[in-house]
Amino acid sequence: MPTELIVAVDVPNLDQAGRVLDRLADSVRWFKIGMQLFTAAGPAVVREIRARGGKVFLDLKFHDIPNTVAGAAESAAALGVEMFNVHAAGGEAMMRAAVAGASQAGVPRPTIIAVTVLTSQAATEDEVLRLARSVKASGLDGVVCSAREAVTLKRELGTDFKLVCPGIRPAWSEKGDQNRIVTPRDAVKAGADYIVVGRPILAAANPAEAAKRVIEEMRG
Repeated sequence: MPTELIVAVDVPNLDQAGRVLDRLADSVRWFKIGMQLFTAAGPAVVREIRARGGKVFLDLKFHDIPNTVAGAAESAAALGVEMFNVHAAGGEAMMRAAVAGASQAGVPRPTIIAVTVLTSQAATEDEVLRLARSVKASGLDGVVCSAREAVTLKRELGTDFKLVCPGIRPAWSEKGDQNRIVTPRDAVKAGADYIVVGRPILAAANPAEAAKRVIEEMRG
């Protein structure tokens, strides 16, 4: 499967999200909904994206006791998101509970991934690999990681283990507050299954054109 672009809809309300979707509907399939927007708009924004034919990565990073995470995972699956995440630091019992909860929703189970180390933090490859092995052992589908670790993770955990890589910055954009960044093309070469791009697209004068430039850069 070719690497897919996920646009991070990091805006404060549903009205602004709607404007983003209006601009990007013809060029982007996947949208990431994070804590800011979901706290403001709730499930309505997920339904809005899906009604337009888009796919949703719900980026809420569940991290709690297993029973609580199981309930959250079931709710996320029932909402119809195609992907959601948990924190690997929550441990294997919590991650297994997420899989079990999502499987109880009566719909096809979403892709479930786990955050290893945030891209704003320093991390060693050994630390990321240790967490990723725990994720795979718990029955999850993949991890959120820096593309810098992608080659090692694919080699050690297999090509079917999904890698979602944020901290991506096109060659023409600013670094911002991300420390472990790579370009879209480098991420594809490294083995990323999905790359997540936010500000370089949302802040562009023409977001649709910026998204197309990212996709072109991915394809080389």
